[in-house]
This record gives sequence, structure tokens and C-alpha cells, in this order.
Amino acid sequence: MATTHKGKIALITGANKGIGYEVARQLGEHGITVLVGARNPELGETAAAKLREGGTDAQFLQLDVTQPDTVKAAAETIRSKYGRLDILVNNAGIADRGDGPPSVVDPEAVRRVLDVNFFGVLAVTQAMLPLLKAAPAGRIVMVSSGLGSLTWNGDPNWAFAAVKRMGYNGSKALLNMLTVQLAWELRDTKIKVNTVNPGYTATDLNGNTGHQSLAEGAAETVRQSLVEDSAPSGGFFETGGVVPW
Repeated sequence: MATTHKGKIALITGANKGIGYEVARQLGEHGITVLVGARNPELGETAAAKLREGGTDAQFLQLDVTQPDTVKAAAETIRSKYGRLDILVNNAGIADRGDGPPSVVDPEAVRRVLDVNFFGVLAVTQAMLPLLKAAPAGRIVMVSSGLGSLTWNGDPNWAFAAVKRMGYNGSKALLNMLTVQLAWELRDTKIKVNTVNPGYTATDLNGNTGHQSLAEGAAETVRQSLVEDSAPSGGFFETGGVVPW
């Protein structure tokens, strides 16, 4: 039997480091109970302990988005302990060294990226949806990328026009489509579904070459996690504005 929990509950996938950890930390500052989704128990427990030291109510939740059994088990743990989920942040994602332009990319690299960045997100979202529907007003935030914008990819003058990675860019474009379609499906509910471009943030994913801090990279995801019931759903946002599809 789930216990009554007065505060909001948030699950962030891939929250043991980088933007995911920073989102967890900032949500914790708002008094939200944070579930640190991570594949590796040691890294996940360490991250959750560090968050608790900073005053966040944080718990590690083992979750490998590519392993259906862990996704199912995570949903059951949340259901039995809390009875609902208020915020889902689909942050877990990978890049692959075999990724590249469509004419030369290793198809297996594309599959590996899609397995985590799209199929994993789809599986987690489906598993958590009943819990989000049980919340007063659920929020689903997809951590996408400007590299998923078809408009920007087609603009030769875009600052990142030369970054053509079939797997990564394609996975984020699919994530954006998932956002639009799911928002339409949930249009008559109080659940908001939006996707975010964090911007070029210094993380392990890019060898810490990004020019933004983690706090800057996490800001819009946190904002979308906390939007009011009157906020739009099915949009693509970044700090300071809207991203073209």
C-alpha cells in the first residue's frame, strides 16, 4: 500500500551526473523528492547521497532504460512507495563514436543510440504514464537537443550546421515527434509534455567542451518540470525562447 506523500515526486533518468544530476539538485531546492534513476548502483547511490548532503530528499532508483525488467521494476517501486509520479524527466542519453554522416555512419552505431535515446525514453514514458495520470498534474520533460531540429539542421548558417550525426540528431528528432504526439494524446488531461534544448553544455557527452555550465544547461528542464497548468504542451523550448522544429 502506497504511503501518502505530500510533496511532489520526480524521476530523472541518467541523474547520477551531468545535466541529470543538476536537474535533480535544482528540483530538490524546490522541496521535491527526487528519484535518481541510474544504471550503475554504486554511481547512483553516491549521487543520491551527495544530493541528500545538500539537503535534497533523494533516493536512488536502479533504472536501465534499455532493460525492460528494470523499467518495470522501477515503476512498481514508485507505485508501491508513492502511488504516483508528478514529474518525469527523460534525460538519459548517449553519443556513439561510430556515429556520423548518413553516407558513412555505422548502422549499428545508429541502432545503439536510438536504443537509449528514443526506444528507452518511449519504454520509460509508457511505464510511468499510469503513475503520472495518478498525480494531480503530471509533467513530462524530454531532454532533447538543438541537433534534433530539422529547421536548424537544414540551415547552412547555423552555428552547428556541420554536426551531422545520423544517430544522435535523428534520435532527438524522434524524441521531438514523441513529444508532439504524446502531448496530443494527453490533451484532455492535466499532464504537460514538452521537450527542451539544454544548449551546448559542458558534460561527459561532449568531453566537457560545451560553453554552458551545468546550471545553465539544466535551467529550462527545471522550468518545464514546474510549469503551471495554464502552460502550453507539446512544445520545443530553450532558455529564452522557442526552438523551431
